[in-house]
Amino acid sequence: MVNDQVYLKNNVMMEPLFNQWYAWPYLIPPASAAMYIANSHLKTMQSFVSAPQVHTLALKNPAMLGGPVINHGVDKAGEIEKLIHETKEGNIHMLEFAEATKALENLLISGAHGYSLESYYSKIPDVLKGYVELVYDLDNNPSVRFIEGLLYKSKYYTTGSQSIFLSEIHNDSRSFVFSTPRLKSDGGLFLNIPFSHEGIDELFGMRDTALSYNYIKERLQISRQDENFFASLFTAEKPLKRISYQNEGLRIRYYGHACVLLETRDISILLDPVISYKYDNPTYRYTYTDLPEHIDYALITHNHPDHLMFETMLQLRHKIKTVIVPKGSGASRADPSVKLLLQAVGFNNVREIDEMESIGVEGGMIMGVPFLGEHADLNIRSKTAYYIDIEGRAVLLAADSNNLETKLYDHISNLIDRVDILFLGMECDGAPLSWLYGPLFNKPLSRKDDQSRRFDGSNYEKAIAIVDLLKPREVYVYAMGQEPWCTFLTSIQYTSESRPIVDSNRLIEECMRRDVISERLYGHKEIRL
Repeated sequence: MVNDQVYLKNNVMMEPLFNQWYAWPYLIPPASAAMYIANSHLKTMQSFVSAPQVHTLALKNPAMLGGPVINHGVDKAGEIEKLIHETKEGNIHMLEFAEATKALENLLISGAHGYSLESYYSKIPDVLKGYVELVYDLDNNPSVRFIEGLLYKSKYYTTGSQSIFLSEIHNDSRSFVFSTPRLKSDGGLFLNIPFSHEGIDELFGMRDTALSYNYIKERLQISRQDENFFASLFTAEKPLKRISYQNEGLRIRYYGHACVLLETRDISILLDPVISYKYDNPTYRYTYTDLPEHIDYALITHNHPDHLMFETMLQLRHKIKTVIVPKGSGASRADPSVKLLLQAVGFNNVREIDEMESIGVEGGMIMGVPFLGEHADLNIRSKTAYYIDIEGRAVLLAADSNNLETKLYDHISNLIDRVDILFLGMECDGAPLSWLYGPLFNKPLSRKDDQSRRFDGSNYEKAIAIVDLLKPREVYVYAMGQEPWCTFLTSIQYTSESRPIVDSNRLIEECMRRDVISERLYGHKEIRL
């Protein structure tokens, strides 16, 4: 190829990486990223190097899918050991940050019991001075508040740990990504560019608009040794023209898991983007090629990697006009600002929405709705369901909301006119607390506490109580993680006896008995209103 105008193939997969680990939201804010490096990545790799055969055997047990088990063969132990060395050398400042955080929190727990915290500022480890505020809650429990905006301007936020990995994908078979680092021997192409690099927008814009091959090669600084592989990712074949929705009313398309697209002739709203690539497969689904040319609003319900997925978000950044995210508290490293982390990776127009706050949009409005549960009882503010009223049609997308207090929906029902369609997650088993947040803790969790605090949504009794109060015309169970192109994120493997399946079946049957249209979504779905 020389100056030929080319398009990016539809099955080109991009994985964002942080120190060669699959990147997700908690690896962006410095305060949480430091803890994951120290308490997860390094420990998992050291475990593998010490006994790689244990990891290999564990992978044969389906119950270990999604656990801290590296999916590489014994022969990769040398490469993992090299990555341990590189991680330690390249992240000395982050490891110091993690150690200082642990020391400071232990100091406060042991000595701060309600008296003024002013004397403790002189005892803050040097690496944290000026980046934290020491605070009490109203029960005199001390804690550390990280000044996130300042940390993003410090040496603790470095894009040098970021890269992207390009390859072609041909089927739904992808290994669980959060427990295994990418290695140079995996094939594909590593690009040492930050997530905010504008060349990413240009590259994925080439799915629709041709650019010069030489231009994009130079833009992404492709080396001579990588050029043959890079060239194989492009085609001269012109893609089918995207057809925008021009009919009356509202069209809703389900893209899998919690990803839903709402469209009228004037506006497009995409929620929790997790989208399949286009390749031959037995399960029909909407893919990147089915999205509109522009997305007016991308809405994020919460900061979990199967709802805020960088792999998809970075590929769509060039076409998203505005991202709407839940307002966070900034109170702890467990609840980082979604707005700040998205701005850090190159999204320039990010807007926070508070509970029961409305944002006017073309043909209607978007409202943030309180979202209880699904965060293992941690004090997480950055989560919201969305009530969308467009063209006289009202849709509530409740994501993984757990109906812990039915009175909440009683209050909500008195403040909204109606709900035509309810989307509700019912993954009512959920992973234990440590599965996601374990590395953020300074002390090990007891097994009893860990297993009792889970990332669970509503069961049948809780779900039908929401239906009783909101009285929707249609009810769809979604966000179940069943689609084969989502298991690399969710590691979910249901059977017909699994409680989420049993309970969602009960909900659907009861709704149908009441003449309420109901379905557990899988693969794809189009709804017209």
